[in-house]
Amino acid sequence: MQTFHPGAGRIIQYDACVSEGADWLAAQDSRFAHALELTGALPLRRRPDGFAELLSAIVSQQVSVASANAIWTRMKEAKLTGPRKILWAADDDLRAVGLSRQKIRYARALAEARIDYKALRSAPDAEVIATLVQVPGIGQWTAEIYAMFSLGRADVFAHGDLALQEAARVLFDLPARPKEREMRQLAEAWSPWRSVAARILWAYYRVAKDREGIR
Repeated sequence: MQTFHPGAGRIIQYDACVSEGADWLAAQDSRFAHALELTGALPLRRRPDGFAELLSAIVSQQVSVASANAIWTRMKEAKLTGPRKILWAADDDLRAVGLSRQKIRYARALAEARIDYKALRSAPDAEVIATLVQVPGIGQWTAEIYAMFSLGRADVFAHGDLALQEAARVLFDLPARPKEREMRQLAEAWSPWRSVAARILWAYYRVAKDREGIR
């Protein structure tokens, strides 16, 4: 079961979409089938799209999950999760909820970017990522994660993600953890379901980490 958009390609909306992709990958490569036997069913992991989701990603950078959650809770309580509120707020107000000077600059840059989030829903993957990485504070990884989980893109992969690289090393018995360029080459074989391949590898990483003491 899948949704197909002429501009955006396959869209993952339901658990059945993830299952379809997982079945396809398992049929293509027995190592994915082995990983799925260990991980069980994969999560949908769909998130909302829009300004607040990207702002939350900026807030989460370089801090613990607990700290990010605490800051985001304060921002919601202060009603500082919309672009106008960010632009109108004084620096002192943003510092008071826990944003650093750099993150205040990033938050304002995101608000000033005036991204057409509705248009991104139907834009090609490359255009989505190119649009987002123009904003200070949003790198390739954040843009790819947004495309995968906020827009539900089925064929996007976070090639620079260390957990994905390490999971690939273990699952595919590679001599060393693949760098981003090598991951791009590996992932070509997983199209048109690279986003589901990423879900498998993230789930497998947790299994492998417990079994082999990966750090």
